[in-house]
Amino acid sequence: MPLVHMRDMLQHAHRNRYAVGAFDLVSLEFLEAIMAGAEAARAPVILSLAESHFEYFDFELAMAATVAAARRASVPVAIHLDHGEHFDSAVRGINLGCNGVMIDASHHPLEENIALTRQVVEMAHACGVPVEGELGYVPGVEGEDAERHPGDVVYTSVEDAKRYVDETGVDFLAVSIGTVHGRMKGEPKLDFDRLAEIDAALGIPLVIHGGTGLSDEQFRRLIERGVTKINYYTALADAAGRRMQDNAGNDARSYTDFTRGVRDAIREEVVRCIELWGSAGQADAVLDTAERWEPVEHVILYNVEGLTDEDVEEMMAEGRRVLSKIPGVLRVGTGQAVKEDAQYRFCWLVTFCHPAVIDSYRDHPDHRRFADERFRPYAGGRVSIDYRMIED
Repeated sequence: MPLVHMRDMLQHAHRNRYAVGAFDLVSLEFLEAIMAGAEAARAPVILSLAESHFEYFDFELAMAATVAAARRASVPVAIHLDHGEHFDSAVRGINLGCNGVMIDASHHPLEENIALTRQVVEMAHACGVPVEGELGYVPGVEGEDAERHPGDVVYTSVEDAKRYVDETGVDFLAVSIGTVHGRMKGEPKLDFDRLAEIDAALGIPLVIHGGTGLSDEQFRRLIERGVTKINYYTALADAAGRRMQDNAGNDARSYTDFTRGVRDAIREEVVRCIELWGSAGQADAVLDTAERWEPVEHVILYNVEGLTDEDVEEMMAEGRRVLSKIPGVLRVGTGQAVKEDAQYRFCWLVTFCHPAVIDSYRDHPDHRRFADERFRPYAGGRVSIDYRMIED
């Protein structure tokens, strides 16, 4: 079960000067191909789902498949919400299984960007989840992602970056030094000196968005100057598109005809990037040093006094609705004993994404209100235990 803490994964990469690929997925073909590439190269990998791509898939269903793929992998995996637009986006991503989130408030003035990012950091850190922020602005030029990022480039300044990190507490910073979302036109001109100054001033993993179209030498120079996470999508989509065009030229007629070989095309590009960015062969080293990302089961066994069975059902339904919205809560289950003579007739089974949630959940105002007003007055005899599940 090598789903690992993204903070540890990227800190290992930062110390050893290589970059981890954060490959955006938009379908099951992408998910399977990215994982196949990472496994083939024995590399840590970040499975990235961008809010700007939600029109292509159902986020909740895609997350279920992504979590399943991560948990059966033999290489270290993190799951990241890319370009989260709001505080609620970050909460939803965490509660569906993301163990890293990005809040993209880069289009706001600096003060607003800092305020919104700080709010997300406080919430996510209480769940054990690291946060990526963005300072400066990476525009779009050409391609399916370009229209989602209109406007002109705004370069990240060293002074603003230092203030932003100090005041928000972000774990990783996406910087703007001349890359673009989508496909580049012409030779990209990157400000490597600016990047080196930011790296020296911050000392945290830096992130590049808009990596498609850069040369091998440019990637190497980025990584030498602190870039530790590279977001990558357009080139994967283009590789898939070319394979489908080839299939169309070979008289493809059905969906499976058109998509034949798409996984292989995406996997080949993933492996090429992994090898270029230096993460190939790093899987075991990351597994040796990174904290495993393991959920916690919060179990409550209880009996009730002063409530009918119908009252208990209403109370449990309200609890499922209220408690499931608390940051870091993956699932809320309720149950009733099969045998009427059981020592405890009812139970709660609440799954936390990380042990940090034990404290933040206990102190969350929605939990305190529900527990004090709707649960504890009627459940005097109860047992509460937090379990870390043991899995192969």
